[in-house]
Amino acid sequence: MPAKVPGNLHTDLLLNKKIDDPFLGRYEAKVQWVENENWEYETLLLISKEELSQKHIFLSFENLDTYANIYLNDELIGKANNQFRIWKLDVKNKLHIGSNKLHILFKSSSIVGKELATNLPYTLPGGEAVFTRKAPYQYGWDWGPRLVTCGIDKVSLEFYSDAHFGELKSTQIFEADSIAKVYFELTIFSDTNSSKNLTITCQELGPSKDQNQVLKLKKGENKIPILMTIKSPKRWWSNGLGNANLYHFSFKLVDSKRLLEEKKECIGLRELKLIRTKDSIGNGFYVELNGMPVFMKGANIIPVHSFLNGLPNETYTNLINQCKEANMNMLRVWGGGVYGSDEFYKACDENGILVWQDFMFACAMYPGDSAFLNNVAHEVSDQVIRLRNHPSLAVWCGNNEIDEGWKNWGWQKQYSYSFADSSKIEQDYQTLFNKLIPNLLGSLDPQRYYHASSPTYGWGRKESMYTDDSHYWGVWWGMEPFEKYEKKVGRFMSEYGFQGMPSIHTYEKFMPNFPASFDSLAFKTHQKHPTGYQTIKEYMARDFKVPTNFEDYIYVSQLLQAEGMKTAIEAHRRAMPYCMGTLYWQLNDCWPVSSWSSIDFYNNKKAFYYQSKRSFEPVLISFAKSEKDSLSIYIVSDKTKKLKGTFVYKWMDFNGKVLDSLLKPIEVSSLSSMVYHSWPLNKLKHNSNLAESTFLKVEFRTDTSSYSANYFFAKPKDLKLPDAIVKIDLLNDSTLQVKSASLAKNVAISLTSEELDLEDNFFDLLPNEARIISLKKALTSSQKNKLKVQYLNKANFEDLLKKLPY
Repeated sequence: MPAKVPGNLHTDLLLNKKIDDPFLGRYEAKVQWVENENWEYETLLLISKEELSQKHIFLSFENLDTYANIYLNDELIGKANNQFRIWKLDVKNKLHIGSNKLHILFKSSSIVGKELATNLPYTLPGGEAVFTRKAPYQYGWDWGPRLVTCGIDKVSLEFYSDAHFGELKSTQIFEADSIAKVYFELTIFSDTNSSKNLTITCQELGPSKDQNQVLKLKKGENKIPILMTIKSPKRWWSNGLGNANLYHFSFKLVDSKRLLEEKKECIGLRELKLIRTKDSIGNGFYVELNGMPVFMKGANIIPVHSFLNGLPNETYTNLINQCKEANMNMLRVWGGGVYGSDEFYKACDENGILVWQDFMFACAMYPGDSAFLNNVAHEVSDQVIRLRNHPSLAVWCGNNEIDEGWKNWGWQKQYSYSFADSSKIEQDYQTLFNKLIPNLLGSLDPQRYYHASSPTYGWGRKESMYTDDSHYWGVWWGMEPFEKYEKKVGRFMSEYGFQGMPSIHTYEKFMPNFPASFDSLAFKTHQKHPTGYQTIKEYMARDFKVPTNFEDYIYVSQLLQAEGMKTAIEAHRRAMPYCMGTLYWQLNDCWPVSSWSSIDFYNNKKAFYYQSKRSFEPVLISFAKSEKDSLSIYIVSDKTKKLKGTFVYKWMDFNGKVLDSLLKPIEVSSLSSMVYHSWPLNKLKHNSNLAESTFLKVEFRTDTSSYSANYFFAKPKDLKLPDAIVKIDLLNDSTLQVKSASLAKNVAISLTSEELDLEDNFFDLLPNEARIISLKKALTSSQKNKLKVQYLNKANFEDLLKKLPY
């Protein structure tokens, strides 16, 4: 049957109608047989006489997943056993002119992994997956399905004669701010002792800075040093601090005016350090970019699909653009997935998104035999060489939660390890993460910081709030209230999260016989956490009235997630500089599911996405109750210069009546978090209904910008919301005006058939406010009559689009 390359086994089977779509209904369970079979792929390579005349021909594979015997013209030419390695096979003497048969036999990763597990006298946490170097999430997670696939991604034939480029390494040194020196080390392989010309150009520097070198190559490997001096360099900055300036270099190898090969490399000029400073409390942990401490705002990213091969580049560019629009400056590539695609890092480079890069190890213990370690060493080398020149790459991290798991998750008791077993397993851990990986980084990428395991201490230990990075899961896993986020603030919060259900339109796509019920087996299949729905409901009952209608329940679950994550993010930002980073779990999904994501699988933005955009604004107004019965009003600024402006607050009821107000000039310090006003909560004691029927609107106005936030004194379930009527005017095809005479809480605008991509959504519409909302994509004529709006005052949808004024 036909297959696609790049592609995956499951997508090929689906294309040929051999399986049902595992993303729909309960079909995931019906395709589990696929992982236990061996699969074969075959194609023909057409080779011309000219191609065969080249001295060197290599067959190259990237992301070959995973146990693959590779045959060319019925001869075994190689065996692959690591999805994360780059496999290059010399096929010069295996090819002939005309058709050549390429045949790949994929062995079942599940079966091979189980066979390898029998070599140990004990069981490792993580099961058969830990013996196989492939994406761990394929074996299932608490947000993803078990779909252990195989497949071919990038495959190419490389032809060359005489001389050929190898790897390129770049380093930088700044001489004050006026000069940057870029050192390249370019590897060239040559068949003979010969002379070649090397031309180096940079698009941004212009022809006057071109370099031409005459190289005296020796036979074999040559390391060519290149120095480029750049005056008045334009530095690369993370999102929010400046432009992500890039320099595009070209290296051309020429022999007698004949171009042998060209290599292109894009770099950003920046100085980046991860600073760990001991203080009286513990260890600080922050990123310093170009000499400036930067508060990291962002998320953990998981693989964007269960079947990654062949996804269009726009998948990554669109996602990174959404991160930039949400005021993020860092993503953590989590260690249970995959190393990102080239397009992912390119998009991060271009948009000023720093990358915390885990190696692909997570929540398990791994073997330590020489074959496994040698395999990992090749993997680390391949990935470090591939990624090290990206300016977005900030931190290497050995693994996700393994040190924490070994010390605190009870594995020793669960698996009944003897003292000898435990000693051997821990020794293997130390060898892999504290010797092998850092030693390789020391030679391949010595300028970047290496963090052995994230977090340094688990959330059950007091040190986690004082030292390095922290994963705090007391909320959700520990069932602690959202208010706990305000106290559990560490030095760098690299994981925390709460689930929100995906869009109603996502459920319509994956659930047959929609509308659905809470008892639907398909509904339960697309929740992978064992108590996920129960946890959402329990938290919802604490803060909201619990709807019985399915659509309303989804809507309120998203508000719940957004409110909880707002509490966490803003507590982290208020604690600057004690806390210098907040990366929520998680940005995205790999299939349609109820999860911790802010953007669901079909790219629908949850309420949390829009709230995170507000909470990540460069200037944030935030609130915290103090012990003195007052409300502290903070302004947090990521700006590098102080701001002068006017502080304004209005105490209002839900119909717009102003009960009290204040206006005063203030000056907001750069890179700071400070209290600018304390509002006495005893004002609410004059009337028992004030807490449920009034709110504070706070603004900070400068000559060029205005920032605002609202504070409600009671939980949403206790608010006495008015019978608001929200009206929407379509000003043009891509601009809405939204109005209400009284407060409309958490206004969500969509279409009856799909979600809308809006500049803002799930917002509070204040009394008599005319809110202008831009759409990312103009409405079609058929969509204009399908607008709908939902708000907490009325837990139902209304078609409220007024007739067009033209």
